[in-house]
Amino acid sequence: MEVQSLLQRSGLHTVCQEAHCPNIGECWEERSATFMVMGDVCTRRCHYCAVRTGRPSAPDLEEPSRLARSVEKLGLRYCVITSVNRDDLPDGGASIFALCVRQVRERVPGCQVEVLIPDFQGLSTALRAVMDAAPDVLNHNIETVKRVFPSLRPKGDYSRSLELLARAREMAPGAVSKSGMMVGLGEEWDEVLQTMKDLRSVGCDLLTLGQYLRPSPRHHPVARFYTPQEFQELRREGEGLGFRHVAAGPLVRSSYHAQEQAAAARQS
Repeated sequence: MEVQSLLQRSGLHTVCQEAHCPNIGECWEERSATFMVMGDVCTRRCHYCAVRTGRPSAPDLEEPSRLARSVEKLGLRYCVITSVNRDDLPDGGASIFALCVRQVRERVPGCQVEVLIPDFQGLSTALRAVMDAAPDVLNHNIETVKRVFPSLRPKGDYSRSLELLARAREMAPGAVSKSGMMVGLGEEWDEVLQTMKDLRSVGCDLLTLGQYLRPSPRHHPVARFYTPQEFQELRREGEGLGFRHVAAGPLVRSSYHAQEQAAAARQS
């Protein structure tokens, strides 16, 4: 309730709320939240996502400052920042991401920052703006396998997402990169393994794997539920491919225990 009250007073959104995350109670109790900047209306309509689609309002240039103050008040040592897709903006919102990273660093010098970014429609200069702000972890979710991707993410592109991760590695060779997948969307086991291999081929360091849960009857149905044992097998497969850390489980989401995952990457 304390975290919720602070977020409301600050006029901030979280993906915890907007995406109906099942871990919201656990994370907020630990004073951890994933901030969602640039509003709560997305310009894309992905068929698995609970975030509203429509025409967003103009970005609030004071939001990065409010976010940094909230990080300070919460006493965070690790901050995750994401956003809706803002295809209406020339840079996709990259400059806002960069400003958020810099504002948090200025106000809370010891806080690490992870950014979970959209694909910026493949705009290299937008990605450069984010990487120049030097986030501790650059996260971009592939979400699903190549075959299923077009039907679930009609405005996205599987190859473009991989290219973004590859470019991030080229721009900042020492940076930690991360991606995430949902399973249960109609993919085959071998396709999950191939996607993991594709992510490793572009230097992705960290991976999250979780069960897709249908937000409402309007969204894509669940094809099947993976067992805990299957998630453990996927974790072992990922570790064998060379990921520095793999978090896999039914309720794992891209920001779940993000600080622990980043710490494990630094130690590996």
